[in-house]
Amino acid sequence: MAEKKSEQPKKKEPDEMNPVEKSHEETPRTNIRATIGDAGATVKDGVLSGLKGISEIETQIVTLVRNTVSDTLKATGSVADETVNVTRSVLQGTFKAAEEVGTGFLLSSKSVAKGIIMGVSDVGGDVLGVAKEVIRGTVKGAAEIGADVGQVARRTVDGIIEAAKETGANAEEMAKVTVNGAIEAAGSIGNTAVKAVRDVLVNAVEGVKDIAGTGLPKASSRH
Repeated sequence: MAEKKSEQPKKKEPDEMNPVEKSHEETPRTNIRATIGDAGATVKDGVLSGLKGISEIETQIVTLVRNTVSDTLKATGSVADETVNVTRSVLQGTFKAAEEVGTGFLLSSKSVAKGIIMGVSDVGGDVLGVAKEVIRGTVKGAAEIGADVGQVARRTVDGIIEAAKETGANAEEMAKVTVNGAIEAAGSIGNTAVKAVRDVLVNAVEGVKDIAGTGLPKASSRH
């Protein structure tokens, strides 16, 4: 028996194509450019949405921490005695959350620090004292979970200074206390941590009068 030749699919004539097929047939390059343009627009929209989402999340974290700290301190009835303990408890909760998720500590450190300061301020607590406790605890915690100590320190300082400005506290004094606390905490970790923290904090406190010069230790000169 003679073999039956396989028939090749007949190419559609333009009149037989649907609008989408006809468009691709007539202007393929134009459609590719349009598709690439759509991809760019989609990514842009996604990034904007993500950034807005991050901003909303940070605001929510600030509110959560602020309310938790102020409500807890009110419930204890002893703001002066329990501020440090409440601060440490909040920071430990932040570390545990970062460990469980595997990330997020850098993102949340600023919001948590800001929330703590504002919560303590709400109940008339010692914001300078708690600022030092926050930065020391955060720097040590960052080292323990393997986060970028320098960048975490910077985010934390940013949060503390923002809180100081929004609550009417002395931002300059707050920055000095925070910077010194960060350097002390880094010193207990090692020289590499000190350098990382010092390098980023010089930029972090820029714009706050005389902080970089007074708060950061100067390198000792060798004779």
